[in-house]
Amino acid sequence: MLYQKKYIVHRCAHNPILTKDDFPGDIVSVFNSGIIKHNGKYVMICRCEDSSFSRYMWVAQSDDGIKFTLRDKPLAMPLDDPLFREYVDGEKSYWDPRITCIEGQHYIVHAADVTNGASCQLGLFKIDDSFEKLEWMGLISEPDNRNGVLFPRKINGLYYRLDRPNDNGGFDIWACSSPDLIYWGNPRRVLSKSLIGWGEKKIGPGAVPIETDAGWLCIIHGVRRQCTDEVYSLGVMLLDRDDPTKMIACSRRAILAPEEPYELMGQSMNVVFTNGAVAEDDGTVKIYYGGADQVQCLATAKIDDLIDSCLNDR
Repeated sequence: MLYQKKYIVHRCAHNPILTKDDFPGDIVSVFNSGIIKHNGKYVMICRCEDSSFSRYMWVAQSDDGIKFTLRDKPLAMPLDDPLFREYVDGEKSYWDPRITCIEGQHYIVHAADVTNGASCQLGLFKIDDSFEKLEWMGLISEPDNRNGVLFPRKINGLYYRLDRPNDNGGFDIWACSSPDLIYWGNPRRVLSKSLIGWGEKKIGPGAVPIETDAGWLCIIHGVRRQCTDEVYSLGVMLLDRDDPTKMIACSRRAILAPEEPYELMGQSMNVVFTNGAVAEDDGTVKIYYGGADQVQCLATAKIDDLIDSCLNDR
């Protein structure tokens, strides 16, 4: 039987929407950026790297979500915080920012190189409404954890997050809860990579979950082996609105896989990877993703199509 090919995610004709050439100085890549819509403007927290492999968070803003204007310089890290200086490795060792607004306050979960022997831990910043000043709230995960993303509201009085512990080769998606965003517990495995053909090697959370009538719509990434290479793709899953540790369904197929030159060739080959999405009033979602760990890209989809991919394409 032949099946008709149906694309439900559509790349922006202007891709890539940000490259190193848009930045001043020695920036060599921009990718895996977080994004939020605030007072009608799109605010992107860009992940940038220079030729010494130092990492920066750089704010860019847009009226239409496509053409972005950069701030003059990257965000200043809170180096006056002694705990930040003690536990974070160097001044610029932070990556993959995911920004969420909860009860009017903006938070950025990020991965960080740390000095306690772990390869990576999740850290948490507050950022003000002008997106200029960071306040470090501390390390919020056990060692060797990444891909942390906060839900945009409390559920049953608790904060929730998704993450991806790396211990013992698990590489699955987990959820946990917290009364204060600092101390986290009650971990539950949400999705196992063994259920995802396009993510049989590892999976992880992507953009901030989108609340829908059907449940929390989560855009995730998965990694599969292709001969000696790895291929990073995007998919979706639905979680219960009242208990996000319970998965309702997930997509059997990837919704976006590397096909374009800017996704196939870069610092890492064959990668599409998202840290942010914006749900629009017209029922669509803008998905912002990194291409080949090199450039920042954009794709769009109908939210109903993504939900249908979870519920009916299994």
